[in-house]
Amino acid sequence: MKKQQNYQLFLSEQIAIPSRLLSQYHTLSLTEQELIVILHIHHAFLKGKYFPTPFEIAELSSFDEQTCSQLLRQLMQKNILTIIETKDDQGIVDECYSLEPLWELLYSKKTKPKTDEEQSSMNIFILFEQEFGRPLSPFEIETINIWLDEDAFEPSLIKAALRESVLMSKLNFKYIDRILREWKRKGIRTVSDARAESKAFHTKRSTENKRATKRDTSVYYNWLEEDE
Repeated sequence: MKKQQNYQLFLSEQIAIPSRLLSQYHTLSLTEQELIVILHIHHAFLKGKYFPTPFEIAELSSFDEQTCSQLLRQLMQKNILTIIETKDDQGIVDECYSLEPLWELLYSKKTKPKTDEEQSSMNIFILFEQEFGRPLSPFEIETINIWLDEDAFEPSLIKAALRESVLMSKLNFKYIDRILREWKRKGIRTVSDARAESKAFHTKRSTENKRATKRDTSVYYNWLEEDE
């Protein structure tokens, strides 16, 4: 009887893991630590928990909560993991993780190496963290992904909007989004057009505010002169 009970326990603790994930995760530039986080998220889904915290995942892993948070950000930056909104029968909105981007990559016809454009998209997250001086939140990562995927802004144009927000001393995502929306409305899709627009704006602003306190903007104006 005891052997039968042990066998039933063994069966009840099995989880389905796609073999393609284990055999091809390295082709997606995933590390073993990132793979462990994916497996824990997948396991949580099977148990009906759709938004496990970094602390909960770290408790089941060999790394700490801070490392887990960093790994989650990396997975979102690599477009492996995303956050979606759900609504229950009472209309209450909640957030949950989604591994759908991972499954799409794994089960597409062929996994291709990252192009220069895709690598540039990866680097934009690093640039934002450097400018903000802190790790990005999941919401901020998702915002950048929307700019890249849904709005189809070029990474170089997002970088230009970031530099513009630094220049204006308004380093926040709402302001950067306003810049990008305004450029899109005006048909600005390249960095050279953005530079011309920015120079025209600041020339006009300088003329209208001659008595305003001057400040050194030489550091921030570099992006207007650099190569695309």
